[in-house]
Amino acid sequence: MIPLLLGLHLVLGIVAPTLAGRIGGRALLWAAAAPAATLTWASAQLPSVLDGQVISQEVRWVPALDLVVTFRLDALSLLMVLLVSGIGTLVMVYAAGYFTAPATAAKACRGLMAFAAAMLGLVTADNLLVLYVFWELTSVASYLLIGLDDTRRQAREAAQHALLLTVGGGLGMLAGILLLVDAAGTASLSGLLANPPAGEATAQVGFMLMLLGVLTKSAQVPFNGWLPGAMAAATPISTYLHSATMVKAGVYLAARLAPVAAALAGGWRPVLMTLGALTFLHGAQRACRQDDLKLLLAHATVSQLGLMTLLLGAGIPELTYAGVAILLAHALYKAALFMVVGAVDVGMGTRDRHQLRGVRQRLPSMAVVAVVAGGSLLGLPPLFGFVAKEVALDELLHHDPAGGISVAVLVLGAVITMVYGLRFLAAGFVGRADSPTEGGRPPGPLLLLPPIIIGAASLLLGLVPGLVQPLVKAAALAADPAAEGKLVLWPGLKPALGLSLLSIAVGVGAFMAWRRLESRVRLPALPDAADAFRATVAGSVRFASAVTSVVQHGSQPLYLAVILGVAVLAPTTALLVGGPVAEGDLVLRTDVLQVVVALLLAVAAIGTTVVRRRLTAVMLLGAVGYGMAVLFVMQGAPDLALTQLVIESLVVLVFVVVLRLLPREFTRPRKRVDRTLRVVVAVGVGAFVATMLLLSGSVDHPTPVSQEHLALALPEGGGRNVVNVILTDFRAFDTLGEVTVLLVAGFGVASLVAAGRKEDPRPVDLPTPQSSLILSVGIRVAFPLTVLYALYLLFAGHNAPGGGFSGGLVAAAALMLRHIDGGTAALQRTVPAAPTALLGGGVALATATGFAGWVWGGQFLASTKWEVVVPVLGTVKTTSALVFDIGVFLAVVGLVMTLLQTLADEGPIAGSRA
Repeated sequence: MIPLLLGLHLVLGIVAPTLAGRIGGRALLWAAAAPAATLTWASAQLPSVLDGQVISQEVRWVPALDLVVTFRLDALSLLMVLLVSGIGTLVMVYAAGYFTAPATAAKACRGLMAFAAAMLGLVTADNLLVLYVFWELTSVASYLLIGLDDTRRQAREAAQHALLLTVGGGLGMLAGILLLVDAAGTASLSGLLANPPAGEATAQVGFMLMLLGVLTKSAQVPFNGWLPGAMAAATPISTYLHSATMVKAGVYLAARLAPVAAALAGGWRPVLMTLGALTFLHGAQRACRQDDLKLLLAHATVSQLGLMTLLLGAGIPELTYAGVAILLAHALYKAALFMVVGAVDVGMGTRDRHQLRGVRQRLPSMAVVAVVAGGSLLGLPPLFGFVAKEVALDELLHHDPAGGISVAVLVLGAVITMVYGLRFLAAGFVGRADSPTEGGRPPGPLLLLPPIIIGAASLLLGLVPGLVQPLVKAAALAADPAAEGKLVLWPGLKPALGLSLLSIAVGVGAFMAWRRLESRVRLPALPDAADAFRATVAGSVRFASAVTSVVQHGSQPLYLAVILGVAVLAPTTALLVGGPVAEGDLVLRTDVLQVVVALLLAVAAIGTTVVRRRLTAVMLLGAVGYGMAVLFVMQGAPDLALTQLVIESLVVLVFVVVLRLLPREFTRPRKRVDRTLRVVVAVGVGAFVATMLLLSGSVDHPTPVSQEHLALALPEGGGRNVVNVILTDFRAFDTLGEVTVLLVAGFGVASLVAAGRKEDPRPVDLPTPQSSLILSVGIRVAFPLTVLYALYLLFAGHNAPGGGFSGGLVAAAALMLRHIDGGTAALQRTVPAAPTALLGGGVALATATGFAGWVWGGQFLASTKWEVVVPVLGTVKTTSALVFDIGVFLAVVGLVMTLLQTLADEGPIAGSRA
């Protein structure tokens, strides 16, 4: 069911934004169906999960390589799913009232749905590598959502800051995952925790590297600066990502790993508890200095994340229980408070505490929610925040591994929390206001209802904590089987209650003193994380520019010499030390006809290096390519020969298009040493490649895999052309990756050429094209025949030489001929579709074929054979590999058309006059 829910998020993330152009922000109400469906399904699993059952689902990706995507739902995952989907549904409703511009609503819808899907996958993934993929997807989605308004510099910088820190920590976490998988022999998270690799240094290092992901994602000191900066995002985004869900991903992972990691890695507990305590206090004191209510809540979030990290990272059963209770309480009151601030900002036109007055008069419902949720933040009875805080204090008093230091930190943090919490409530939510702040627009019910629901949940669970007691207990037990604790509204006359009352009293006094101090003394502004980030980026750019000016001075021959030199020297050294050369196993196999062709190839290749004119060099280079096609035919590889022949023809045509933009002759190197270096590199690379080819033919291989491919091509792949069956079935995943590379290359080349023309906007004198009647008639006759041949190769390629790639190249050659005859206008008349649409559509079609394999009950990209009875023709047999081939065909045609329209654009190419 989880894969289907992820698919639902994906589908609605595509469909709903398209509705935004017509219905604006209300499109988000349609998108809310995905998290609402997830919430409904998760609620239905609640009874069985609370009984101790674990729901597990597998999606077999590549069974032969044991690549299986496993989703696992236990009580801790269920709690996170309920938060992600429950708050996600309300955030979607809230966002429908917040975003009014259709374009902004569409972008927000796409980003929020992508993030919701990534979080759902993250908290249910049992495979560590899959978890990492979803982990990084949350960072990417967060980057896009923070920078939603990319016209604002603050939003762009905040998005970059968040991405660099969270992705950087994720890379460290990936290294830890690889070490843990190697040490444990499994990528299963549940398997790793059930049978940890005790006593292995590799596992200890792996657990410590995992901390980088935990600390950066949960904004712990010293990585806490990105979270307040992320408040540049719109309020619905801040509510969902940076208070209720994303930042808790690090806390969630800490809770999962802590019981095992704290026992195996000696530094785990001290690091997490120390940094958690520092973050708790640092975030709280920073919140006291904020006048923007949203920034105040951001620093408060950092503070509370520190407390959760301290409790859940300790790996102590009783503290794990308290940490789970704090996690739930925080998600409820902080989501409500963020929503209140957003509604107040819309309704009164400001969220500055100095300008905000009379919220209680103008928005009484929001004032009530602010008092309820703020009271839960402060730990006041009878709210759920009080219940969770009492559990944390009581358990720390009995199980503090720091000997009372953690208790002191919690009490001090509670005092500071009282200060900034009262500052928040005093900003117009309580007290009198003779003249309420004017401005804004009346917030609609979509902005008011979600915070009211979440605030009511904090009050209800505080009054009746038994409603959520089974879930909290089961979630804590899922993280640590020895976890213990109980949620009660009245804990009795215990030391923990006394410390709570003391912190409240001292906090109120500190707030009154702070107000007097703040009104009389202007506190100095301290550098914040955003300043440090900007300084770091600027310094990095200056350093990179200095290094680049030395090592990247613009000489392409030198770059190639370095790359090719390293590529030759490294493997040559290995061969000379212990390879076949040292053992004297070289075997030379000769064929007279092949020798003749090889000599012709050598003559053409040498001629390419000595001629002066570019056109002559292109023709000689084409001769080398055609000669290689002849060698492929001699070796019995018609598919390779056909592909080589078409590619060489296409390359010659491309050069015909672009040569007019380049000087007619090559620029010869002026220095003798440059010419010598080029000769040395060329001879070295040639000798190396020739030697490697001889050696590879001299090695005795076991039974080649090609034998199995030959045997299975027809019965399994439904085709007689083994090469095409391999490309579209046996190794289709590789082909899909290569087609994706074509997509990236097409856009990359187009971008680079466009950038080059911007750098050199000088006009260029192009020769006036001379029309040729013979050429024009010849092209018009050859064009339809070439297209028919391309289609033949496409449809016959599964049983004869050809396929989507070869057919696409032939069709592209035909289109290039049409371009030579009539220019870009003729090309556009022939194929009215945008080249990028063909390129992207081809990749999408090939990918969709892979997902269809799952739908039909098979594996990803596994082909399905069909038999269709067609009148006159009789029974026609085909496979889904044909659809995959059509996608490849479209991608190749789209790539060549993209290059044509880019390179054939009138204008110089940067560097062409050098």
